[in-house]
Amino acid sequence: MTKTKSAAGLGLMALVGAGLVVTASPAAAKGGGGSIATGKCSSGAVWKLKAKHDSGRIEMEFEVDSNVAGQTWAVRVTDNGAVVFSGNKVTQRPSGSFSVEKRIANRAGVDKLVATAKRGSATCTGRLSV
Repeated sequence: MTKTKSAAGLGLMALVGAGLVVTASPAAAKGGGGSIATGKCSSGAVWKLKAKHDSGRIEMEFEVDSNVAGQTWAVRVTDNGAVVFSGNKVTQRPSGSFSVEKRIANRAGVDKLVATAKRGSATCTGRLSV
């Protein structure tokens, strides 16, 4: 294995170990410019944040999967600091997950999305730029 491949492999392992992996979504492959970030919450649940440009707006989705139905989570999503969603979501059967889907304004420059879900001491925080 070359040094370049070793360094790339170690970098990827560090991202996976930190619970954060950012990949291009299928939409990006079709020219949609979408991105996906995933990670682990402090409680062992997992989150996924997806966003893509769509007709002058941004289509985003934040999903938390705890594998336990009936949990209430306080959720907040911001775009460049502006709140675009704030409310409670309940994990649903059979998967024990919830999602927030929004079409939001495409602000000037790079849109920096931050999605947070809290339940007791458990916290899920996803970040993504699109």
